[in-house]
Amino acid sequence: MKKVLIIVGIVVVLLVAGIIFMSSLVPDIKKFEYLNSPQISSKADQKMIVVEVTGDPSTAGKKEIGVLFKMFFTLKGKNKDMKMVSLRARWPKPVETPREQWLGIWAMPISENVTELPDIKSDVAIKIDTWKYGEVAEILHLGPYSEEAVTIEKLINHIKSSGYVTSGPHEEEYLKGPGMPFIKPKDYATIIRYQVKKVKGK
Repeated sequence: MKKVLIIVGIVVVLLVAGIIFMSSLVPDIKKFEYLNSPQISSKADQKMIVVEVTGDPSTAGKKEIGVLFKMFFTLKGKNKDMKMVSLRARWPKPVETPREQWLGIWAMPISENVTELPDIKSDVAIKIDTWKYGEVAEILHLGPYSEEAVTIEKLINHIKSSGYVTSGPHEEEYLKGPGMPFIKPKDYATIIRYQVKKVKGK
């Protein structure tokens, strides 16, 4: 009986530790409340680890994204200046592209000190890239991905009314989303981002 209680106690401790760890991966959304309204600002270029996935994002990419996270945590263990970051993705194909043909370029920011990737025994092609930014337009979307259209329209209208045009692909940064503990679609939090440039004469 004593052994059973000890085992149960260990399991409970591990579960609690797991929940605490997973919760630590979820950023404080209050830090991003300023993006409830669309904003245009300057953003520094960032070194990334990236992986490309073709297909419907609701079914494709689980393996590749899993390997991307594995690579990130491997690098993080070797580079103490790296902090926990949110997953990002760029979607370069037109919105009318059939979902099974979508191209998602998934990425996570890494330290500028990283110049090569360790061998993590995977057939998934992870590479280092630098994402260019400059001036960007951003907005915070709260809720399911299926309801993003209204938020995107709000951002695009702000870009146009501010005398800018988009100059890069649709980008999303997933602050809260699938796979995080106790997070339902209504709780998803996503930064929608576009590189922008000023229209001449405006």
